[in-house]
Amino acid sequence: MSAASGLPPALNIIALATFSAALSARALDPVLPHVAEEFSVSIATAASFAAAFAFTFAIIQPVLGAFADIFGKARLMIVALALLGFANILGAMATSIPLLYVSRILAGIGSGGVFPISLGLTSDLVGPEKRQIAIGRTLAGAMTGNLLGATVSGLIGDFLGWRGVLAFLGVIVVIASIVVAIGFRGAALTHPPRTSLSALRQGYRTIFTNRNAYICYSAVFIEGCCVLGLFPFIASFLFDLGQTSLSIAGIVIAGFAIGGLFYTMTVSRLLPVIGVNGMIIGGAALVGVQLMAVALGPEWRLQLLGLVFMGWGFYMIHGSLQVFASELSAEARATALSLHAFFFFMGQTVGPIAYGAGIEHAGKVPTLLTAGTVMIVLGFVCAKLLRQTRPTDAAVT
Repeated sequence: MSAASGLPPALNIIALATFSAALSARALDPVLPHVAEEFSVSIATAASFAAAFAFTFAIIQPVLGAFADIFGKARLMIVALALLGFANILGAMATSIPLLYVSRILAGIGSGGVFPISLGLTSDLVGPEKRQIAIGRTLAGAMTGNLLGATVSGLIGDFLGWRGVLAFLGVIVVIASIVVAIGFRGAALTHPPRTSLSALRQGYRTIFTNRNAYICYSAVFIEGCCVLGLFPFIASFLFDLGQTSLSIAGIVIAGFAIGGLFYTMTVSRLLPVIGVNGMIIGGAALVGVQLMAVALGPEWRLQLLGLVFMGWGFYMIHGSLQVFASELSAEARATALSLHAFFFFMGQTVGPIAYGAGIEHAGKVPTLLTAGTVMIVLGFVCAKLLRQTRPTDAAVT
């Protein structure tokens, strides 16, 4: 991000942090069948590792958001990134299910200190008129990390197993935390006044007096449940079709990140043409249709294409919701975005459990058709109810 683009160069360092953290986000998804086999558990039980990661990520958000507003966002991101790297290494050495759960819990804490805080730092650096584009650029780092993480996970898993996946990514993330720390030292960061506890309480009041908060937070919970809750089952679906290569599973899952990258490349062109409501409705419709397509069990190449469109659509609606969340409070922006992440990852916690129950009791097709319908309806509801408003605690200029 050059000065010519009108966006601060510090976004490059933030994008590197989100890239590094995102490498681990979907690391276990392509190799879950092998995890289940080694520990002699069902795929549904193995999928609960994703729920443990997401639940920890979610419940730590109110604390991390407050810490970021009080002690500084950049410092917290560096510490969290280092923790994430060491958690992955610990997971690679796990000899039992409980130890692997502990490692995923620690990874959830580490990842939770990177993603939402990076959005708060980005919002501090860029005004509202360019914020969706800036957040899209920051998300490009995360999408690239998701893409490479899922792909590399499948490739390494075929040769070194799931332990090799975690060990490799752990070392990479630890190194990245050192690079990000060095980068932030030379970056031109803005330093908003540190938030006190009394101001933080006022920030919560400001956030929840805005009706957009209830709509945003409910919507991202549903997104997390319907979309990200599906991912732990994709490799299993492919296994059912006779496609047992972990590399193929990783490539299919990476399609979602490719779609996310496509969003980051098109958001600056699409937004002026179709507006925020068009982004929300169009994105939700793309997601819903692709969930329905996955229900039909097409061969892996078509599923890859479907995941690309799903990722594009998902970030069209999700990126719009992030902008609304960034405008809930000016003084407690990290808190507002951490709460946004809290509800999103609570959805990811419930999602694998809900999908598992739905597939077991109703079947794969009805479950995915229901999820697709919910997403389409969600887009229309959000477009109708959300209204862009200035934070009540924003400084008057």
